[in-house]
Amino acid sequence: MGKEKVGFWVVRVLVLVLILGSSAASDDRQQRWRKAMMSGETMGSSMLINRAPSSIVLPLHGNVYPTGFYNVTLNIGQPSKPYFLDVDTGSDLTWLQCDAPCVHCREAPHPYYKPSNNLVPWKDPICQSLHTDGDQRCESPGQCDYEVEYADGGSSLGVLVRDAFNLNFTSEKRQSPLLALGLCGYDQDLGGTYHPIDGVLGLGRGKSSIVSQLSSVGLVRNVIGHCLSTRGGGFLFFGDDLYDSSRVAWTPMKHYSPGFAELTFDGKTTGFKNLLVAFDSGASYTYLNSQVYEGLISLMKRELSTKPLRQALDDQTLPLCWKGRKPFKSIRDVRKYFKNFALSFTNDGKSKTQLEFSPEAFLIVSTKGNACLGILNGTEVGLNDLNVIGDISMQDRVVIYDNEKQLIGWAPGNCDRLPKSKSFIM
Repeated sequence: MGKEKVGFWVVRVLVLVLILGSSAASDDRQQRWRKAMMSGETMGSSMLINRAPSSIVLPLHGNVYPTGFYNVTLNIGQPSKPYFLDVDTGSDLTWLQCDAPCVHCREAPHPYYKPSNNLVPWKDPICQSLHTDGDQRCESPGQCDYEVEYADGGSSLGVLVRDAFNLNFTSEKRQSPLLALGLCGYDQDLGGTYHPIDGVLGLGRGKSSIVSQLSSVGLVRNVIGHCLSTRGGGFLFFGDDLYDSSRVAWTPMKHYSPGFAELTFDGKTTGFKNLLVAFDSGASYTYLNSQVYEGLISLMKRELSTKPLRQALDDQTLPLCWKGRKPFKSIRDVRKYFKNFALSFTNDGKSKTQLEFSPEAFLIVSTKGNACLGILNGTEVGLNDLNVIGDISMQDRVVIYDNEKQLIGWAPGNCDRLPKSKSFIM
């Protein structure tokens, strides 16, 4: 599962390499995919005036291991029907497999979405945001065709429609806004990997993302947050009234990247600096570039040389696993053998914000009872110098992407229960 999952999530994180200026080579297919997935600018703060504070909270299902992904249930349509959507901050467009009829679709947990007749026209700004590659040909002015292409060869082809999303707000109101979304993916090629979902929930910063649309009509502020529990599950939220901002460690961001960091190990400098870092909820594990990855493993192995652990060569769950005198039942059994490390981000050349990695943020216990390292070599999967913080390293903390203030923040969080107030989330 580990190797297959690594290949799948490269689809998500490669967009950050392209946007943030990595030197990664890209062919025409990847360029078209980048433009389709990350097009559109975020809504300006001038449009966000006199709003009643309210948020949307959605339970998350899944885990880092052994499931390997998280999904959310959204009720869509008139009448409303449930769909399981893959949560992805690495892309904008939300889409469902659709009976239009479907040409190539995978088996899904629910019947395919039957599209409404409320088509999004070609001239709609959201449609135009998906066609920024200079291709302005319009064979059918009354509808907006889209094609999303992923770096691993996966793709989604369909049309944009408007339909009702049935949402519960923390203000105790229930609303069903009509949102323009890629809800009719009638030709899917998900590459060589598969897990049981009905579609993808794109939480990027472009005009087509759900949060950007909800923000543009004044329902929530353009803020996304999530809290992933080490026990499995957690919650996703849109809006800014569920947390106390003064208790969050903030740093400036661009495209969900906090910028450049320095790696420290056990509180000591390692010499690895100017590391370009990005957060991606679509990545199960964390990726470091080859040089940093090898350096971190060397430091870990040096610390473990005097500990009662040895490498478990027969465990292929992840590239590097260790076994003890007897099988481990949880990270608590093994955490005493591993040192913490951290990424330190500089804010405007002055103060520093640290992202601490305890053993719970970089280890899993495999089905064989071994401790496996959930930090992977990103260079080997095409990320070049980009370092990606995946789900494993975001567990048991609230991670917040404030698109209005261009800040990303994190704080320890209670991810096992849905929040109802600021005091409840942290």
